[in-house]
Amino acid sequence: MRGRRQARIVALQVLYEVDCASHAPAVVLYRRLSANDLPPAYEDFARHLVNGVLEYQDVLDAFIHEHAPEWPLQQMAYIDRNILRMAIFEFAVDGGTPVKVAINEAVELAKTFGSDSAPRFVNGVLGSLVNRIDAIAEAARRH
Repeated sequence: MRGRRQARIVALQVLYEVDCASHAPAVVLYRRLSANDLPPAYEDFARHLVNGVLEYQDVLDAFIHEHAPEWPLQQMAYIDRNILRMAIFEFAVDGGTPVKVAINEAVELAKTFGSDSAPRFVNGVLGSLVNRIDAIAEAARRH
């Protein structure tokens, strides 16, 4: 498995546990990184994703809510909302990942960890947010 994908899986596991169990992010991240043998660069990438999503979660959630109003965030599956948060962070806030790559990786994570309908849902929400990258980035700057 590619390093960045494995780092995304670790980040997703951390974000999931923090979201559903309210465990301390630093402790969860340390434990997950210790359990996976990622090279240092990919550990840094996983840390960057977790810290970025947590820092900008309010901004990310506002855009998710706007583009998936029929699914209130508190009713959305933990996995789905954290996959969406990670992808939006990657392509709109951080900007270090090309949009197509971020969406494809998010869909793959949804296929692996989500329900049968998760990949389509994730793809649809992210596809609708592609035209809002500048607005998301601006909201993150103001955050």
